[in-house]
Amino acid sequence: MNPSTALARVLVDELARCGLAEAVIAPGSRSTPLALALVAHPGIRVHVRVDERSASFLALGMARVSRRPVAIVCTSGTAAANFHPAVMEADESGVPLLVLTADRPPELRRTGANQTVDQIGLYGGAVRMFAEVGTPDPAPGMVAYWRSLVCRAWGSALGGRPGPVHLNVAFRDPLTPDQSSGDGPEWTAPLDGRSDGGPWIGRPGPRSEPAPYRLPLVERGVIVCGDGDYDPAPFLALSELTGWPLLAEPTSNARRGGAISTYRQLLAAPGFAEAHVPELVVSVGRPNLSRQILAFLRGAERHVVVTAGSVGDPDASLANAFSDPARTASDVVSAVAPPTEADWENPVRTDWSRSWERAEAAARRAVDGVLDSEDGLSEPRLARDLAAQLPTGSLLFAGSSMPIRDLDATMRARCGVRLVGNRGVSGIDGTVSTAIGAAMAHRSESEGRAYALLGDLAMLHDQNGLIIGPGEPRPDLAIVVVNNDGGGIFSGLEQAGHPDFERVFGTPHGVSMERVAAVADLPYTRVEWATDLPKALLGEGLRIVEVRTTRSGSASWRRRLQDAVDEAVASLA
Repeated sequence: MNPSTALARVLVDELARCGLAEAVIAPGSRSTPLALALVAHPGIRVHVRVDERSASFLALGMARVSRRPVAIVCTSGTAAANFHPAVMEADESGVPLLVLTADRPPELRRTGANQTVDQIGLYGGAVRMFAEVGTPDPAPGMVAYWRSLVCRAWGSALGGRPGPVHLNVAFRDPLTPDQSSGDGPEWTAPLDGRSDGGPWIGRPGPRSEPAPYRLPLVERGVIVCGDGDYDPAPFLALSELTGWPLLAEPTSNARRGGAISTYRQLLAAPGFAEAHVPELVVSVGRPNLSRQILAFLRGAERHVVVTAGSVGDPDASLANAFSDPARTASDVVSAVAPPTEADWENPVRTDWSRSWERAEAAARRAVDGVLDSEDGLSEPRLARDLAAQLPTGSLLFAGSSMPIRDLDATMRARCGVRLVGNRGVSGIDGTVSTAIGAAMAHRSESEGRAYALLGDLAMLHDQNGLIIGPGEPRPDLAIVVVNNDGGGIFSGLEQAGHPDFERVFGTPHGVSMERVAAVADLPYTRVEWATDLPKALLGEGLRIVEVRTTRSGSASWRRRLQDAVDEAVASLA
């Protein structure tokens, strides 16, 4: 067996022993040994995509939903650079990815050799671990080195702060098992792993967790649940026990029960935030979706940030283990416990908690009243109705621009739907591919249905994600696309008044999603009326549902929502 084939087979075998079940390959020549080793392994499901950026975001979506590392493989050169946006998102979101980039051997680097760039440390600080695997020279101890390196990479991806790892693998010719000429080096040492079928390095047992931080009993407490993959149940229970209102971003998956669903408009209502300055804020995840939340955090007298288990782990970097975008954190802890005085037999209810409950009820009536005043599907109504109508057990992937913000502004509290999105870097990159990967992982985990709510620019930016070759695993995913012919988010920002706004920020494109669906040979439905949405969501496989709106009209709807909440809050005074 030639050295390149030996290295690839050992790496793939050890990854499978660690638990790798999914891998995404972007085709190329230098990565041939890895690609062939992966497709030959019976325990690994392989996905192939022609676009490296789409391939990496597909893996990101699968890893995000399954919470297990997924491998992505590419050839040398710009192919590896196209992985970078997904690596950045995985870093900020804490998603485990195994990035395997093939490379030219050292003797070809910096010589002008074709398709050769400097891939050493390519992703900088965005990875938990980087290793130059080295060329597969037939020397003693190489198999043990390769297997132990894979185990270290796997452990780093799943460590105290999960994220991407990067192994740069240099391959010399021959790249396929049948290319050996007989006069080059052959691999003669045994390639076997541990005889029990387990990984080379056994996983360590669970680390002891520090005692949770005991919260003080105050009246004016607030719980803020930002984006993140953590268990929201303890924070919902804390809210129920103490009477502290819980403000939950959609992708926190804590917007259920008695959570405040209209906090975005309430905190923007004149006088409300000033009248509701908290003594204590307990936050978890990444609370950075709205300006209102950030301004609210700045007014807190004390801010306890919960890291959901990262702090105290020797593998975690304290500097990156918690989110404090407003720079107001006074305490950083790994877990919290209710106040000692709290009594489950008598949950606390105070003037503070009742004030939030009254405001939520009034604002909820105002929001729903505005949205239900017309039968057409506005962008805010689409977000509300979609989240409300999905079957229990569904997954909803939200695009990073206006879709997630409209969900934040209009979604009612409900159980039974898991919401995810690329909120780490909040880029437009790869959203179609991420949604497809998330849908496939969700189907494997729960047999539930999957949906995505995206903007038109996000769809156009990742059209290649819709191109899935024959025989490849396919998702059961309805992609609902809001088409307002451009960048709708800018219509509500300061740039909207600039004379060159339409060209530079609005960026109209004139493309119908029906044409996009036709290119990918996908089913297409256009919806205009709210009553038609449930029927449009029916079906199986990958499909596109388009809702056409106007940017100016959508901006007007959002102003109407805020005006209605302002009036409702004023009536409570």
